[in-house]
Amino acid sequence: MRSLLVLMSGAIVLSGVADAQTRTTAAPPSPAVEKGYVEGVAQSAFGNVTTQSYGVELGATVRPDLQVFAEFGKIKDVADTTFTGGASTIASALSRLQPAAVGFSARRPVIFVAGGVKYRPPTMLKVQPYVLGGFGFATVKNDVAFTLGGAETSAAALAQYVTFGSDLSGQSTKPLLTLGAGVTVPIWQTLVLDFQYRFGRIFADEQGITVNRAGVGFGVRPPWWRVVILQRCNRFRCDLTASNICFIQVFDADA
Repeated sequence: MRSLLVLMSGAIVLSGVADAQTRTTAAPPSPAVEKGYVEGVAQSAFGNVTTQSYGVELGATVRPDLQVFAEFGKIKDVADTTFTGGASTIASALSRLQPAAVGFSARRPVIFVAGGVKYRPPTMLKVQPYVLGGFGFATVKNDVAFTLGGAETSAAALAQYVTFGSDLSGQSTKPLLTLGAGVTVPIWQTLVLDFQYRFGRIFADEQGITVNRAGVGFGVRPPWWRVVILQRCNRFRCDLTASNICFIQVFDADA
């Protein structure tokens, strides 16, 4: 009693199994369902200033057209003219109060986290468009530094000349609204590119901060939903994978 293992393409398999299906017909396989994703994101951020943003986004599928998502990231700077103007005023005062040359830098980096829902309309295309909305929190840091004679000087050393207010020091955490849209493009097996746009509004006390982000995410769909179809007949066994390659084992009639 011998068994013969033959490697054939999917087309040959379908032809070979047709005879056996007169006795047993297998139900058509269900389409693979994307369970979720994780991606790294790099973006250009623009609003008060043009800068960069980067972070991580992950999501899980609730139903084929709906996902929940969470994102974590950092925007390098959202400083507006009011903030930099306040730092410039301090620098001018220092120039009058002491003889050394004064320089300064003024930035407002943001660390944020948000979550929400992503709607993916049905499509016959390989690419998948989507829109999303969510809420979260953003921590805005007032990062102002001054130099005297080319050397960076601490706030404590400057206290003999000036005092910083809360508008130029410290940090605050405020609610964040995020809206967006994009399109995901499969590139190889479980890897995808996510071309995206995000609108963000930070509800700061003194003045709301608007940030637009546009960029690309490089993502992966975890491999645990690889579809394997197993058809069993009286004398045939077929394991069909996504590559359309089958292994067929043919047994002797009296095995």
